[in-house]
Amino acid sequence: MELVYIFSGADGIRIPFFDYDSRLFRLIASGGGGIWNKSRREFIFPNEHTCLDTFSSIFSDITWVMVTENNPAQLMIHNFFERPWNNTVINQIPRSADIQIDNCPARSAGAGMQQSDAACLAAFVSKTEQFFPEHWRIELEVELHARKYSPRTLRSYVYYNSLLCRTLQKTPEEIDDNGIKQFLAILDKNREYSASSMNIAISAIKFFYLNVIKKNIIGEQHRPRHDKRLPAVLSKAEISRILELETNPKHRLLLMLVYSSGLRVSEVVALRKEHIDFSRKVLFIRSGKGRRDRCTLLSERASAFLIEYCSLYDIRTWLFPGQPANRHLSIRSAQNIFDKAAHKAEITKKISIHSLRHTFATHLLESGTDIRYIQTLLGHSSLKTTERYAHVAVRSALHIQSPLDTII
Repeated sequence: MELVYIFSGADGIRIPFFDYDSRLFRLIASGGGGIWNKSRREFIFPNEHTCLDTFSSIFSDITWVMVTENNPAQLMIHNFFERPWNNTVINQIPRSADIQIDNCPARSAGAGMQQSDAACLAAFVSKTEQFFPEHWRIELEVELHARKYSPRTLRSYVYYNSLLCRTLQKTPEEIDDNGIKQFLAILDKNREYSASSMNIAISAIKFFYLNVIKKNIIGEQHRPRHDKRLPAVLSKAEISRILELETNPKHRLLLMLVYSSGLRVSEVVALRKEHIDFSRKVLFIRSGKGRRDRCTLLSERASAFLIEYCSLYDIRTWLFPGQPANRHLSIRSAQNIFDKAAHKAEITKKISIHSLRHTFATHLLESGTDIRYIQTLLGHSSLKTTERYAHVAVRSALHIQSPLDTII
């Protein structure tokens, strides 16, 4: 039985290429969004552009296992009992707009699949390196490291510039402003990227051409407007149900801190014991978004739970250690903790762990807290970002009355 292992971690989603045949290699390559890493012999899919539906589509008739890194006990097995016996779908592999495999020697020569693995690999790698050579990737990473960009930004910038070249089938020197417009149109039409992702792509390409190639070919590019969606918010009863049904102390504390202190998931997993001031009931957030430090409140209930938790688990450094213990819990693991807790609480809203942060801000606003204080606690640089919570706050809590109710 053919079995594919997919490893999910904070750095992205990886598919190491073991002894799979060339058919499966083309299947992954044509799935879209994956980058082939020659040195490590694996495909890399950035987290922000990948979901389970992506792999369900790629491996529609192949059994695959999702392994969560730092928590190998969490395994998700797909297409095992549901796997169809007819394997003809593999032979009908769709061709991606950005990866051409028609020149694969195995296809042109009609040779046996097992015999053409090395040739097919070489053909795909040469295509990738032909359009976005290794030296450009290295120079881009050097420029990003020199400016101390975050690892996540570094991965995104390399990803989008590589995707640009592979999509247009051109080297960076051959691409002009019309080519970039064509690429952005493909992202919107064929891949259905959000406005936020397309803006990141524009920033990545602009940085590469201005700072590495030293050409300004994207200066007049208009950026798509951000989708102005209202945040999903939970009620106090739903928050209470999530916490009460979570029996794992570590998981309950993590969810409690995200909600009670308005933390981002990247901030809560990186908490250390030294970041807690029990006497002043304050949490210190070190190097949050934008590498900014800030303070936020620590609730009485969370403080009491923390004291017992640190004593029980003998916490010395990381508040939420991962696997191995000298590293903190991964972001993906924290997201899975919330997803399972929300499912257990039978909450049907379309929410994520970040919804707890939205709920924190909304509940503070409803209780009469000045919006400028909420801005400080959340670490927003602009008040406009915080003001959106006024749109989802309960109007009665804000003492807003409909004029119809004033008519006697």
